[in-house]
Amino acid sequence: SLLSIIDKTRTGAGARLLASHLSAPLTDPAAIDRRLDMVQYFVEGERTREDVRGLLKRCPDMERALSRLSLQRGGPRDLAALRDGLGLAVDLKACLAATNELAGQPTGITDCVEGLGHQGQLLDRLRRALAETLPVYARDGGFIAAGYAPELDEFRALRDESRRLIANLQSRYVDETGLTSLKIKHNNVLGYFVEVPAKQGDRVPTGQDAPFIHRQTMANAVRFSTVELSDLESAIGRAADQAVALELSMFDDLLGEVLGRMDAIAATARAMAGLDVGSGLAALAVERRYVRPFVDSGMELEISGGRHPVVEAALTLRNEPAFMGNDCALGTETSGRLWLLTGPNMAGKSTFLRQNALIVVLAQMGCYVPADSARLGAVDRLFSRVGAADDLARGRSTFMVEMVETAAILNQAGPRSLVILDEIGRGTATFDGLSIAWAVIEHLHDVNGSRSLFATHYHELTTLTARLDGLACHTMKVREWQGDVIFLHEVGEGAADRSYGIHVGQLAGLPAAVVNRAEEILRGLGQGDHSSNVSKLADDLPLFQATVQQAPVDLGPTPLETAIADVRPDELSPRDALEILYRLKGLAADE
Repeated sequence: SLLSIIDKTRTGAGARLLASHLSAPLTDPAAIDRRLDMVQYFVEGERTREDVRGLLKRCPDMERALSRLSLQRGGPRDLAALRDGLGLAVDLKACLAATNELAGQPTGITDCVEGLGHQGQLLDRLRRALAETLPVYARDGGFIAAGYAPELDEFRALRDESRRLIANLQSRYVDETGLTSLKIKHNNVLGYFVEVPAKQGDRVPTGQDAPFIHRQTMANAVRFSTVELSDLESAIGRAADQAVALELSMFDDLLGEVLGRMDAIAATARAMAGLDVGSGLAALAVERRYVRPFVDSGMELEISGGRHPVVEAALTLRNEPAFMGNDCALGTETSGRLWLLTGPNMAGKSTFLRQNALIVVLAQMGCYVPADSARLGAVDRLFSRVGAADDLARGRSTFMVEMVETAAILNQAGPRSLVILDEIGRGTATFDGLSIAWAVIEHLHDVNGSRSLFATHYHELTTLTARLDGLACHTMKVREWQGDVIFLHEVGEGAADRSYGIHVGQLAGLPAAVVNRAEEILRGLGQGDHSSNVSKLADDLPLFQATVQQAPVDLGPTPLETAIADVRPDELSPRDALEILYRLKGLAADE
């Protein structure tokens, strides 16, 4: 797709902004120039371009993170995305300030630098507050950095050091009782408890003043608890819960500060996306040899050496010959505003139509274009009737869809519009289609007044140049060489005399008998009266008519050819040679 070809952005926000620009080109020449100035700034400043793109490559998607946080669906990682993005904004600002004085930069660049803002206070707080490793959800805890909140550190110490505290308490109980087999264990029923072997259970003091309280006797063990152990268990449990609760309150506090600065953060994200689009389009222009178009409020369209961006990229990818650029001039002093384009099938008519429309779209979205030069008056609407498709669900045939789209163009196009029409009228009877195409050209010329490219195989339409001043005929050039047709993919003035459709069918793999029969019919139709020749040909339609030339069948070598192949001249005597000569003569007579 066109978007995939021109998308050299490094961030998600930049990719979305580029798609938005492509889907909604501008019509104000001043606004278009502001975007083109940004691209030119990065084209001319290679080091700045590479530095900016290197920084943007590490930029998280701040827009999406901010959106999730504003909807109360965000987590610690979204806060970290804002932290990292704001940090890169500072670096970008320093990079742009170091390369040039702001007064020497285009308006779009200075606006982006201003939009980057300065969120130093928030950035510093996020850097201090957030840990290096973050959970997805805030409820999981552990996202606040150590040292940020002393109270939280105490809770964490109690929670995380529970094993050490329990081990110390167990060691003290062993010393007090003298029972080396005494252990402190835990289960979901009793919680923490002291356990000794059953044969040593009577050695544990359980009197009124003793610290141990009997809890459970089993076959091989006796279990006790103490007040100190219960208090420690409660403290450990509360510490974990309190740590999570405190972290959640801190998350809400950070979230509140972020939402309070949401407009400024969103402006920073937009500025970074704008820099990403500008530097990405500049990288595209340098890589693909695109040029800056000149867009004004005139009515002309002049493209020199224009190329189809998608086809050119595909050819480059396959290491095939370079795309052949072509000129297009509509509405100038020396050319008409409506081009009638004729030429053979496969010569490149549809490609030429589409490439000029795409160049207009790229220019008005603020992108360099694939051409040697381009100058165009801003187009307010672009209309296209190219290709063939039906709409069976609505009961529309291919021809009906074509007519509906053509009607929409004729009813809506104006003098500032660009219209491309490809083979109007091809889906019906020859004279019906020719009549429709004829009338459409007259309407575009006399009523709509649009800059238009009209591709057709109806060569009779070229006679309209005699009475339509704004109509100019152009054709796709071809060369015939030893029975083959060579497509030059070059547009020139004039009109085509043939469409070479049979040749294209042969290239597509039509059977030889079909190709030969088609050429015979074409020769018949091209001689004398058209209607009488059609009637004559109709009498010759049966598939097994003797006059139909069949494709040659390979029957293998003849007896004469076999006999000649068996001859060994170096081994023959004069008498043997004479006998073989008579025998070959006889075989030739039999054939």
